[in-house]
Amino acid sequence: MAEEVLSQNEIDALLSAISTGEMDADDLKKEEKQKKVRVYDFKRALRFSKDQIRSLSRIHENFARLLTTYFSAQLRTYINISVASVDQIPYEEFIRSIPKKTILNIYSVEPLDGRVLLEINPNIAYAMMDRILGGKGVSVNKVENLTEIETKIMSQLFEKAIDNLQEAWSSVVDIEPELEEFEVNPQFLQMVSPNETVVVISLNTEIGEASGMINICIPHVVLEPIIPKLSVHYWMQTQTSEREPEEYEALAKGVQKAEVDVSAMLGESSMTIDQFLQLGQGDVIQLDQNIQDPLKMKVDQETKFYVQPGKMKKKVAVQVMEEYRRGDAGDE
Repeated sequence: MAEEVLSQNEIDALLSAISTGEMDADDLKKEEKQKKVRVYDFKRALRFSKDQIRSLSRIHENFARLLTTYFSAQLRTYINISVASVDQIPYEEFIRSIPKKTILNIYSVEPLDGRVLLEINPNIAYAMMDRILGGKGVSVNKVENLTEIETKIMSQLFEKAIDNLQEAWSSVVDIEPELEEFEVNPQFLQMVSPNETVVVISLNTEIGEASGMINICIPHVVLEPIIPKLSVHYWMQTQTSEREPEEYEALAKGVQKAEVDVSAMLGESSMTIDQFLQLGQGDVIQLDQNIQDPLKMKVDQETKFYVQPGKMKKKVAVQVMEEYRRGDAGDE
C-alpha cells in the first residue's frame, strides 16, 4: 500500500502536539496497526492506468489538431478544437451526461472489435451546417426536426472527419473507421452494457461565436487488444525501433543521391596586387606544390582526400590514394 507523504508543516504540527501532550505517541501506534479500508465502487471500475490515459490524451490531442485543420478547410472559418478532458466512466453515466437530443455518429474501427461513438453537441453541429449552406455559422437547435437533406449533410461531414482518427491512431494501430449509424436519440443506442467502462475524450470546440463539446466514447472492448501498446515505454521505444530500419534506409538513399562539388587543388601561390596586375600571356606562376607530393581533393570546400593526377579514357582524372586527416604534416 502506498504511504502518505506529509508536508513539513504537518510534521511540525505533529511534533508540537506530541511535545505539548495534546497527542499521545501510543495512540498513534494503535492507529497504525488498525487496517485502513478504502471505498471501491465496482460500478466505476478503473480499468485503465494513468499512464494509458495519458497516452490516449496525447493521441487525441493530435486528433484535435487534425480536426481543426479539416473543419477549418471545410467550413472556411476559424475553428479551435482542443482536448478538455479524458475520463473513464460507466457507459450508462456517459449516456446520462449528454443531451436527450443530440448528434450521434457510430463508427466501426476494423480490425478492432466493438464500435466508437462520436457525439457532437447540437449547438456545434448546427453552426457547422449553417456554414456549409452559406450562412455565418449561426446555431439553431432543432435536432428533433432534422430533414433528410440536413441529415445527409451532417452524416457526410462527420463521415469524412473520422478519417483523421485513422491518422491519429496510426502510431499505435492501423484502423479503418467507417460510419455505420447516424442517430439523434442516445436512448436508442446500446453499444455495450450499462456498467461497461468506456473512455470519454471531450473536445472543446469553438466555431465563431458558437461553442460546445465533441465527445468521443470508446468502450473497453475496443481498446482491450491494444492496451499494452498504450504504455509510454512501448509507444516511445517499440514503435520507434520498428520504424528505424526503414527510415534509416530511406535517409541513406536520399543522401547517396545528393550532389556535391568536388575539386582537386594543383597548388597555391601568393603575390602582390601589383604583380597580379602585371601578369601577361605566357607568364609562369610558381605554385607551392611539389610535383612529387599528392594533391588535395576538396568536397564542398573541405579537404577530404589525397589524390594523384592522371588520365582515364582520354580525360583528366584523379585517383584517390588515402583519406585526408587533420593534423597531417604539411597541413595549412
